[in-house]
Amino acid sequence: MPSLNVSRVLLSREFVDRTLVCLRNAQTVSEGGIATNTQTSTPFFGVVTSDRGDVLTRLAQGSHVTGTIYVHSQFALSAGAAGQDADIVQWNGRQFTVTDVNNYSTYGAGFTCARCEPVSLQGS
Repeated sequence: MPSLNVSRVLLSREFVDRTLVCLRNAQTVSEGGIATNTQTSTPFFGVVTSDRGDVLTRLAQGSHVTGTIYVHSQFALSAGAAGQDADIVQWNGRQFTVTDVNNYSTYGAGFTCARCEPVSLQGS
């Protein structure tokens, strides 16, 4: 088990981004069986790093740019489950869907690393 605790670094003002927002859908079902989604917006903080940077993909039909990111945080993000949508992270004017969450608590209490993919592709 690693003995390195990076909490001080990940929480330092030099690295932490305090502008992150988590959009989460909660679904309720009425007695008549009608489902209603309610979105909550929760500010949180974490460190955002690039996965592969912005990647331009060219196809015969056109091109698009993707830009996968990682969010290192103590905030419990969700990649979705049965009956639950994946969280959406707002960062730097864009929205990203959480696709995978890994437990990184061996490097600091409660830390996770969430892989996030763009909700919309930037087309050209």
